[in-house]
Formats: sequence, C-alpha cells, structure tokens
Amino acid sequence: MSCVGAKSCISPVLTSSLDNEMFLVVKKKPFCSFMASKGHSKMGRRVSCKVSENEIEGNSSSSSIVSFKTKNNNMEDYNTAMKKMMRNPYEYHHDLGMNYTQITDSLIVGSQPQKPEDIDHLKQEENVAYILNLQQDSDIEYWGIDFEPIVKRCKVVGIRHMRRPAKDFDPDSLRSQLPKAVSSLEWAISEGKGKVYVHCTAGLGRAPAVSIAYLFWFCDMRLNTAYDMLTSKRPCGPNKTAIRGATYDLTKNDPWKEPFESLPDHAFENIADWERKLIQERIRSLRGT
Repeated sequence: MSCVGAKSCISPVLTSSLDNEMFLVVKKKPFCSFMASKGHSKMGRRVSCKVSENEIEGNSSSSSIVSFKTKNNNMEDYNTAMKKMMRNPYEYHHDLGMNYTQITDSLIVGSQPQKPEDIDHLKQEENVAYILNLQQDSDIEYWGIDFEPIVKRCKVVGIRHMRRPAKDFDPDSLRSQLPKAVSSLEWAISEGKGKVYVHCTAGLGRAPAVSIAYLFWFCDMRLNTAYDMLTSKRPCGPNKTAIRGATYDLTKNDPWKEPFESLPDHAFENIADWERKLIQERIRSLRGT
C-alpha cells in the first residue's frame, strides 16, 4: 500500500479560538455528536452538545458544575505542561471530543477516543481496522475515560486494538518506545485490511512522532520531509530529536560508536539505503513482542 499521495484530510480544531460554531451547556453527562459532512476537510468537525429540557432550565446538580470545572482545570494544566515541555503553541480541547487527521491512504493520526460511539464513527466513516494507542494507564485515568467499554466496542465492530505506551512529554521514553510502536504500525498497515488510527492523548506529540518515524523508516523519506508532510496536515509539535535518537539506536552496530548526544543536530535526519534496510529488519523482528 502506498505511503504517499494521501487524500484531503479532516483538520482538527487545535487553537484556543473556535473557527466553527459549537454549542456547549454545562450539564451532568453531555452527549456530543459529530455534525461534519464529508468534503469539509479544512473546517474541522462541528460538535453539538445536547441537553435535556430540565438541564436547559438550570436544574443541573452542583456536582455536574464541579465536574465541568475539573475538566477545564485538567485541560489548562495539560496544555501548560505541553507548551512548557514540547515548546509548541498547540492546545488540546478535550471538551470538543475526538479529533483526527488523515495522513496517508492508510494512516490517521488523532486524539483519544472518549466513548464507544467514537469507535463506531471510526469504523463506519473512516474504515479503521486497527487502533494503536500510545497512552499510559495514567493518561486515561487523568481524563476520566471509561476505557473498558471502548476496548469492548473495538472487538464488537472488528477493530484490532493495540497498545504501545510511552510517557507523555518525555523524549527519552518516546525514543525507547518508538521501535516497538512503529513495529505495530508497520504490521497493521502491511495487513491492508483497513486504515490504522494512531493516537495518544491529544494527537500532538507521541502519535505524530510514531507516524513520522514510520514514514522515515519505511517510506523512503528523509526525516524532515516526513516531518513537514505530517505537520502541514496536522499542526503539531512531535519531538524530532527523539526520532533521530531512535534511528541512531537502531543503526548502531559498533559499541565504540560516538554517543548520540555528542552528534550535531542534523545527524540521522537522513540514512543510507543499508541503514534503512537494517532498521526495517530490526523493526519487523519486534512483531509480537
């Protein structure tokens, strides 16, 4: 399956100001449904949050308001950490629901599914056959995601759910986990049974980094070419140094080789054919681990 020539993508809402109309009412359990039609690839997805008549009249309990404030605080804290650690201006808006971008014909990068209905959407609207989840358990718990029903729904609709956890905002953890994550991604794409949905929490760091590493190692792209291609479609700030470091780790044969940290900033932004072949062999050997 081709790695290039992807069709137009659905761009996520990632900025602090909303370009698209959104209705949001504080309530106990908001039901958010996608209102996007195909073809509006540059507009993102409009989210409609419906409430009952009682809730519109202001009969929501105080606990629901506290819950809403907690989620807002979580978003603020998360975005502050992301801007500090990743040094990028992007924000994650959990209250807007799942968002994603199609990168190639077989690869989608996005944020975490939040409910079983998100799985139905991915299956029915995007022909997703595999989900690669890069979150740690603590990430899922932080956002209050009821994870078990999501995994069960994947099984019901025929989506293979895979996990390759990496610590958020941690370049060293990402570097060490990239080979196994790319191994799962490469295997899923090679199966050719449908699209692969790669996600972390926000879809701005770990998930795009894994996808860029796949494009770099398996699609004959230079690192900067793969990086620019993905970030032009989905504005995000994955750690390029972690990808370079993982590339170095996979190609290192000589125990006396110069440490990666002492190499110039542009080192391993491109690789020779024999290095790419070696990387591919080592990545494929990780299948099933």
